[in-house]
Amino acid sequence: MDKKQKNAVDEPNDLDSSDGVENSENDATPPATESEAQPSYQSLWLLLEDTRKKADDYLDQLMRARADTENVRRRGERELDKVRKYALDSFMQEMVAVKDSLEMGLSAAQEPGVDVAKLTEGMELTDQLLAAAMNKVGAQEIYPLNEPFNPEWHQAMSTQVSNDVPPNTVVLVFQKGYVLNDRLIRPARVVVSKAVS
Repeated sequence: MDKKQKNAVDEPNDLDSSDGVENSENDATPPATESEAQPSYQSLWLLLEDTRKKADDYLDQLMRARADTENVRRRGERELDKVRKYALDSFMQEMVAVKDSLEMGLSAAQEPGVDVAKLTEGMELTDQLLAAAMNKVGAQEIYPLNEPFNPEWHQAMSTQVSNDVPPNTVVLVFQKGYVLNDRLIRPARVVVSKAVS
């Protein structure tokens, strides 16, 4: 026998049981070599380094995503602040023209020998300026004379017996209502017809 064979015979097999009988499960498969059974220190170190790089990449991506989210939030707050400050800018430009027209009408009304027809014409022009300014921002008048009463847009101040129109019809408008972009600002205050009892 050579030395290798002698050492194999002399050394006890870890797979043998303590009473000298070999384990039957291990008879079918030969024992794995040490390099196959356990990864080497170098391969574990490479795996650890690879995992660290991936973790660092994920952390970097997370930090960038957080920074982007924070930047979007701040930008949104700045834009919202600008909208709040300057939302009425164009409306105010229209209102300045209306105010100028009103001031000119008041000045003309205080002069001696005022021509009422010219004063009335000036007030009509001012009213048209104001209506145009309101239309530009999406405001509309509600003037429901001779229309069916709508409790969502109208406020009934009283009722009136009438044979001329069907019941629940607006027969008189005390005060116009206003809507801004389909949102009720003020209901029209009206008188509603009712049937003769």
